Amino acid sequence: MEENSFKSGDIVQHFKRETVSEEELKNNPNKYLYEIIGTARHTENGEEMMIYKPLYETECVEGVDFTARPLDMFNSEVDHEKYPKIKQKMRFEIYKKKGDK
Repeated sequence: MEENSFKSGDIVQHFKRETVSEEELKNNPNKYLYEIIGTARHTENGEEMMIYKPLYETECVEGVDFTARPLDMFNSEVDHEKYPKIKQKMRFEIYKKKGDK
């Protein structure tokens, strides 16, 4: 697994952003974009977690401030058998606006 070294404040995109139409992005430009808050350790089992905040309205944060995902899952590669049309290699990658290098 390739390890991403995200820092607090980084903006990342989930691979599913590739599936969003240009029209939908005009209406919801932050769809599948997230701000990295940092990492945490589960107090019961020691598992490392990525803590992050969606930059768009989503039901997964109703009633909470942030979302969490196991670090190894957060840093995993896209399952290209399940998602053959996705070009992004990793589940989450640094967001680059069009024209950014």
